[in-house]
Amino acid sequence: MITPHRTEFLTDSYGRTIKSLRMSITDRCNLNCIYCHNEGSIGTTGEMSVETISNIMHVAAGFGVNRLKISGGEPLLRKDLEDILVSLPPFKDVSMTTNGVLLRERAQSLKDAGLNRVNISLDSLNEGNYRHITKCKGGIFGKVIDGIRAAVDVGLTPVKLNMVLLKDVNEFEVEDMLSFAREFHGDVILQLIQLMDFGDVACYHVDVDEVERELELKAGCVQVRELHHRKKYLIDGAEIEFVRPVDNTEFCANCNRLRVTADGKLRPCLLVNDNLVDVSHASVEEMSDLFRLAVSRRVPFYRKLKEI
Repeated sequence: MITPHRTEFLTDSYGRTIKSLRMSITDRCNLNCIYCHNEGSIGTTGEMSVETISNIMHVAAGFGVNRLKISGGEPLLRKDLEDILVSLPPFKDVSMTTNGVLLRERAQSLKDAGLNRVNISLDSLNEGNYRHITKCKGGIFGKVIDGIRAAVDVGLTPVKLNMVLLKDVNEFEVEDMLSFAREFHGDVILQLIQLMDFGDVACYHVDVDEVERELELKAGCVQVRELHHRKKYLIDGAEIEFVRPVDNTEFCANCNRLRVTADGKLRPCLLVNDNLVDVSHASVEEMSDLFRLAVSRRVPFYRKLKEI
């Protein structure tokens, strides 16, 4: 499919122009993490075909979207992931978030198919802790570590390690994770992630303000990323970012991302389920109008909270 030439961009009523898509290609997962929110999904049926995914992405590219993050569930459970990557239009950046369990065997083929980099979930370097968090069997932890090393070896970099902070579970492991990241000489970045309010997880919430204060004290340099005004801390040769998607108005105010569910619905906001737009059976021509409809429904989540 040839991407139509357009000068139109998708800008919502709050002045936020869509430049990025996050697409779930499956709800299936081979782990069962205690905090998982499944991309905000409330349950879907079926998965999009390669053709449908390609059509969605070509339409998005026609509106100026130039970045894609592939997610799940666990995207590596789809054996046609390489076919999906090959079918995409040329983007500035194509990344994927994965738990890394199946990554070692496919890192090279994913790179060859057009994947630029990966985010890998790793909440603990203690195998017992890891098994508790992911509810997995023995042997999985080692596969994840091998997947990280394989990703670095083939150039899926920078690899970002996603560590969801959990009170009394892994909050004391940040220094160990930083030491692990340093082993890769800049090819691995640690991302600390605030726990989101899905399910019965209140007991795991960490004081994120205190975490940021500690990072600032230790950092030799603090930078601010343009997207979401997210801070990056450089600590003794390791880079660490802190992601606060919930109690952070700037996260919403600077959001330039539209999401796509595994069954083909455009999701204007991760934290809202009542404004989705189904494009799974739409023609390419119809998709353009459905994209416009989805963007017209975008309201910053922090604003909706104020109205409650």
